[in-house]
Amino acid sequence: MDIRGAVAVVTGASSGIGAATATRLHAAGARLVLHGRDGGRLAELAERTGGVALTADFADPAAVRAAAAEINDRFAGVDILVNNAGIGWAGPFHEMAAEDVRRLVEVNLTAQLELTRALLPGMRARPSASVIFVTSIAGRAAVAGEAVYSAVKAGVDAFAESLRFESAGTGLRVGVVVPGVVDTEFFARRGRPYERGTPRPISAGRVAEAIVHAIERDRADVYIPRWLRLPILVRGVVPGVYRALAVRFGGSG
Repeated sequence: MDIRGAVAVVTGASSGIGAATATRLHAAGARLVLHGRDGGRLAELAERTGGVALTADFADPAAVRAAAAEINDRFAGVDILVNNAGIGWAGPFHEMAAEDVRRLVEVNLTAQLELTRALLPGMRARPSASVIFVTSIAGRAAVAGEAVYSAVKAGVDAFAESLRFESAGTGLRVGVVVPGVVDTEFFARRGRPYERGTPRPISAGRVAEAIVHAIERDRADVYIPRWLRLPILVRGVVPGVYRALAVRFGGSG
């Protein structure tokens, strides 16, 4: 699809992948609606890109509904929705507080479903529209110490696939971008820094480029980096071997 002049909503745009994606969409000529929790960073990004800033914490369902209503009120229709907002939590599941579980599910899964549901009627009315979900390799391979995060990302994957089937024959396209380890503030915020030697983190810019490519080329499934497909193929063909290797070498992220 042609991004020039398209109305593009990017969630989690305060930093990391979201900010990088907003910058690249702006360079491609999109009109931006930027969501995030950090009002200061969001305002700075909006000033640089000419975007509309919507500061909201998507752990609050009412905030999601309010953001969707404002978007629908201000724009005749959305052409691109990048569901990127997400948070993490690291540690053994039995040590996780109930409030942390709720927050991860609300931000990483429920908010994406609700925002998509609210914007979908207008998007389906467009000649061409694109919904992109930024998931994680953790949702396809599972990661020790990130049980809930892996579960909600797997849920987003399944939702995106179902929505893609429902949208067959319409102008709505649905894509999933599956990053591995990305060099952002995510790991510090989840409570445990990334300390493994391999795989090495990739830049948020590389993920943003993959997102824009998925929109322009109607890509249903994009791994970044591409070699991440290999362990998922191994898991599907020889799951016993995969699990043994994951226990021995996988550890936590």
